[in-house]
Amino acid sequence: MIKKTTLLLLVLSFASCSVFKPIPQPKTEFRGVWVATVVNIDWPKNGFNPIAEQKKDFLKILDFYDGLNFNAVIVQIRTAGDAFYKSNYAPWSRFLTGKEGSSPIGEFDILEWMINESHNRGFEFHAWLNPYRTTFDLNTDILSPIHDFNLHPEWMLKYGKKYYYNPGLPEVRKRLVAIMDEVVTRYDIDAIHFDDYFYPYKIKNEVFQDSLSYRYHSLPSQSLEDWRRSNVDSLVMNIHKTIKLRKPWVQFGISPFGVWKNISTDPKGSDTKAGQTTYEDLYADPLTWMANGWIDYLTPQVYWSMDLPIASHSIIVDWWSKNSSNTNLYIGNGAYKIRNNSDKAWENKKELPNQLKLARNTKLVKGNVFFSAKSLMKNNPDVVEYIKKKYYKTKALPPISLLAPVARNEYVQLDSISKERGIIRLNFNNLDENRYALVYATKRKKKSEYPIKKLISKLPIRENKIYLPTSIIENKKQIALTFINKFGQESAPILIHLNQ
Repeated sequence: MIKKTTLLLLVLSFASCSVFKPIPQPKTEFRGVWVATVVNIDWPKNGFNPIAEQKKDFLKILDFYDGLNFNAVIVQIRTAGDAFYKSNYAPWSRFLTGKEGSSPIGEFDILEWMINESHNRGFEFHAWLNPYRTTFDLNTDILSPIHDFNLHPEWMLKYGKKYYYNPGLPEVRKRLVAIMDEVVTRYDIDAIHFDDYFYPYKIKNEVFQDSLSYRYHSLPSQSLEDWRRSNVDSLVMNIHKTIKLRKPWVQFGISPFGVWKNISTDPKGSDTKAGQTTYEDLYADPLTWMANGWIDYLTPQVYWSMDLPIASHSIIVDWWSKNSSNTNLYIGNGAYKIRNNSDKAWENKKELPNQLKLARNTKLVKGNVFFSAKSLMKNNPDVVEYIKKKYYKTKALPPISLLAPVARNEYVQLDSISKERGIIRLNFNNLDENRYALVYATKRKKKSEYPIKKLISKLPIRENKIYLPTSIIENKKQIALTFINKFGQESAPILIHLNQ
């Protein structure tokens, strides 16, 4: 009896260990969240709120996702021909200031502030712009006199209950490239980001009235569908070219609708039954963009549950993994559906965590993005806790773009160390091209590379200086430092003796 009891305890012990055994944490993994501003979905809560309140609410978003060990925010700064910054091409957004065309008090540059606060917490800042949507509804009386709808009515097409820029006009594409160029040139962003809105989602019994543009601008024998896709391709290509000309380290990412084609219309498509597809209905062809090296990352919106019959998350993720090339692949997850959808799979607290597990175990998938920011902030704390303990237990570095230059090898020289009021200031002479310093715990002997579990902190670099709070290093006499440049590449480590 004693032997049986001992054996049972031993079995239970092993079983318990397997349940609570920590999941290996990757050093690099994209962990992003979309911050939607259109109709104030995530932020700001109200365009009429004072700037101080808007800033406080944005910091709540950053702090919440910093606590979850995310490393990127994708913030919508153009919703419908407007801007969350002072622009030469668009009026201030009413979703920011309450009235379109009205600037914040004192013309406060909220975008620059958001970028700085994001970088201070170690986040990448991806500027999310909707290129083609002109209005959110048919109430055009609220539009500013300098909105493109009023300046260039010949560019606009009504479809359903919205107006859109006509993608088939070269002057429209030129305008949109100029808008992206303005943001890249003026702001210290990490990426330009597009979502799934290219040509509008199709509406039954409605026609997108671009036939005149098609007749005038299409090539001989070019079908309407191929011409529309070529218009989107042209925009993507030229925006990519412009970004890399201005700032080669700024990435270009796109988040298309999750299904490229159903297998029923193309044997190369996914085994799904989506009502619309990105290739045939939105006239967007991510496979072409990847093949030509026009994007740094792709984030298909795979918002369905793992085993949904008409569009299984697991089947679609597998399809994208097998059909991606020349780019980083991240998966867009529908966090907004948790306990808020007719698909009962979302009632299970493990539905979203299981999607993260699938992504981590799928070849080529390098991370995830959640839609949208408020989805986990107010509800479902059990899901948040589960994700933090199992999958996002430690911090991770964003993956390096496959279009980045070859690995770095510069030499970094420490000039001096000074201490004051709980801060150790490390002064260097050549950190201009770097954005962050990574602080690792280390012993006497320097390693060629440090694992993420040894990371103590990720600190912004300011004018060749690193400000190291003594509270985070406790009584350590030595640390290892590496440096992350604007391309996201990590340098070789150096040892810093703190008692010198």
